[in-house]
Formats: sequence, C-alpha cells, structure tokens
Amino acid sequence: MKYGQRSFIFTFLFIPVVIYVIFVAIPYVTSMAVSFTKWRGLTMDLPFNGVNNFVKLFNDPNFWNALGHNAIALVVLPPVIITMALIFAFLFTQGIRGSGFFRITFFFPQVMSAIIVGVLWSFIYHPTLGMLNGLLGLLGITSLQNFPWLGDPSTVFGAILVVTVWQAVGFYMVLFITGMETIPSHFYEAARLDGANSFMMFTRITIPMLWEAIRTAIVFLALGAMDMYAIVMIMTNGSGGPSRGADVVPRYMVEAAFTNGEWGYATAMAVVLMLIILALSILSLRFTRRETLEY
Repeated sequence: MKYGQRSFIFTFLFIPVVIYVIFVAIPYVTSMAVSFTKWRGLTMDLPFNGVNNFVKLFNDPNFWNALGHNAIALVVLPPVIITMALIFAFLFTQGIRGSGFFRITFFFPQVMSAIIVGVLWSFIYHPTLGMLNGLLGLLGITSLQNFPWLGDPSTVFGAILVVTVWQAVGFYMVLFITGMETIPSHFYEAARLDGANSFMMFTRITIPMLWEAIRTAIVFLALGAMDMYAIVMIMTNGSGGPSRGADVVPRYMVEAAFTNGEWGYATAMAVVLMLIILALSILSLRFTRRETLEY
C-alpha cells in the first residue's frame, strides 16, 4: 500500500475510530470495572465489592426468571418470524393479484414505534373492551370472552411474543422479497421443466439462494430476543407483568439500577448479558455458515 493511500485511509478512519473508542470501548471497560463495585449511582464513591455482585446474580431467582423469558424468545422468535416471512415473501413474488398492497400492509407495523404498538395491542388485549375478546365472543368462545391476557402470568409473555412477531414479520418479508427478486428466473424455469413443484423450488432453489439473508435475519432476531425491553415495559406498565410473568433481563436491570439504586449489581447483570449476546452472535455466525452460491 502506497503512502498516499495509507494517509487517505487513516484520515477517513480517524474520527470514526475516536468516536467508537469514546462512546463504545471506554463504556464497555468502565462497565466491567463498575460491576465489581457496590456503586449506588448517586456519588463518585465506588466501594470495591469483588465478585459479590456476580454471586448474588447467579443466586437471584428473579434474574433467572427474566433470563428464562429471553431464552424462550430466543427459541420462538427466529424460527417463527423467518418461516412466516419466507412464506409470505414467496407468495407475494408469484404474481398474486394485489401483492403490492399486501407488501405495504405487512410492512406497516415495522414503521410504527414500540410505544404505539404496545399501546395499540394493550387495547386489543383489554379484557372487556378489547377487540380480541370481542372477536372470541362473536365466535362463541364465551369462556375466554373476558380473559385478562396481559393480567395472567401464564399468558402475558405469550401475548407479547405474538405482538413481536406481528411487528417484525413484515420487515423480514420485504428483506426476503428483495433477495428473491434477484434470483434469475431461468433457475425456476429449468426446475419446472424437470418436474419440480412449488415446494421443491422453494426448498431447493429459493432458500439456498437466500441463505445469506436468512443468516443475517437469524443473528438480528437472536439479538432482539435478548432485548425486548421496550415492548415489555410498555405492555406491562413497567412491572414485567403479573408475578414477573413477562420479565426480561434488560427490564430487571433497569429496575435494579433506577428503582433499587443497585448500580453495581445492575452493571454486573449488563456484563453477563453482553457476554451471552457475544457468545450467541459468534455461535449464530459459526453454525449458519454455508458455502456461498454464485450465479
């Protein structure tokens, strides 16, 4: 590399690297240091606490309850959202009448903020005024007509997962549609001549050709499943649901810091969550790696 090229690259990378170090790298290192203290968040006094925060964390049933809900989301959301998005994307690229309208309709929830989505679905789930229970009543399912979907520990998290799927499917559908429209049509034509049906073309042509997009979606959805802070906060009024039935680690972390004043403990929770997310990202990229198909 010539001297002029190095200078050019250094000039354009210098400011982004400085910003990254100040706003990302330094906070990471600082957080790891704070996680070993008993900081209350109100003073600059940072009494060293050793590994006590982590010992407390691993013996905290509320933390494991919250992490369990994140784990459920991790298992449920990526396969459900990706499967639905792939099916809709495939259908809407087959020349179905009104497919443009359906694309916009399915994508619309993605442009809505989590606050609007949470409030909207809170009204839908309302026991007496909600659309869901009203519809169940019209269908004759009277046993669930006044059921408190967000007020029952056994259903609150499932109800929130439904909302998350509803909001996310449209985005990944559009992502997959974009990828499908770049696949050469002669692949499908040759498959039809060989007697392949739509399902065979979908599984043997479409999915392999879209694998890089699917792989990216898996990683993004896995990271999203370990968050879910905004939608849980809004739909449970910040409580994590009845009996913490929809609590997730980020919400519990905020409670520990801002409500209980245990900033050192909350930071230890954040460090553990960061390590889990880092491990998930590495594993997702490692186990979804395939040979790139070219055409």
